[in-house]
Amino acid sequence: KFAMVAPDVQIDDGKGTILISSEEGETEANNHRKLSDFGIRNGTRLQADDFLQDYTLLINVLHSEDLEKDVEFEVVGDAPEKVCPKPPEPTPRNITNGSDDGAQPSTSTGK
Repeated sequence: KFAMVAPDVQIDDGKGTILISSEEGETEANNHRKLSDFGIRNGTRLQADDFLQDYTLLINVLHSEDLEKDVEFEVVGDAPEKVCPKPPEPTPRNITNGSDDGAQPSTSTGK
């Protein structure tokens, strides 16, 4: 759901309990465990990092009894998008007398 390539997920509780590791085999024993086995309940926050894509998500776990049939979880919020650098701001143009047609004021001294 989050388009992560090599995620590391830990409980954001200051203890550093790792649920998923991008290091192969490091957390395989967790694959068949439930979130509740780790003390994750309504209101728990998880931190997911994807080093390969250089982005981090904070995930708030909220319990719900209102999911549709056969739906185990739902992602609520904005879907992450690849962060791209902002385009450069347009260079301010010098506008004289309300005109931006590029015309310069006359410097001639008419005789």
